[in-house]
Amino acid sequence: MAGDAQKTRQRLLEAAAAEFSERGIAGARVDRIAAAAGCNKALIYSYFGSKEQLFDAVFEAHVAEVARETPIDAADLPAYAGRLFDGFQTRPQVLRLATWYELEHGPTVDIPEPVARNNQHKAAAIAKAQKEGLVSKHFAADELLALVLALSKTWAFPLSYCATTSPPTPAEVRRRRRSVVEAVRLLVTPGGSTP
Repeated sequence: MAGDAQKTRQRLLEAAAAEFSERGIAGARVDRIAAAAGCNKALIYSYFGSKEQLFDAVFEAHVAEVARETPIDAADLPAYAGRLFDGFQTRPQVLRLATWYELEHGPTVDIPEPVARNNQHKAAAIAKAQKEGLVSKHFAADELLALVLALSKTWAFPLSYCATTSPPTPAEVRRRRRSVVEAVRLLVTPGGSTP
């Protein structure tokens, strides 16, 4: 019985991820999520409490998955940015969920605890690499993390296609990845001034 409940919960999370990434929190409909998961919408409230809490559960699960699949390597931030870029290209749903979170919660809402903890771990790893002389001290560790993450998201959305009017070819994606990796390499190479 517990296994069935876990499978139902997982189906709800998957259906909700698709719905939220497409429509955001305000535009998502509990009825559509329940129908896509093949269950009664009352289960959403039973398992998650509210549509907003369901969104938070989906968002936190995706952040945890990205962290597991792409652990930070503070000694090689260019390669880390390249792996993040790859993940965002193959799973754009993650970035769409993060964008909806930022848009609908605004800048005054605290980020979820698992996300904050994950970011603190990454910033601490960067600070350690800075102390060891492996990474530039030009920016504080948390600032450097924000810049690396922002660069890795470059070209993740259609508006980022720049001068083109269609999705990039595989060759263009490879070129863009090289640009991201090289930009991070230039950003983190020791030798710059300290803050």
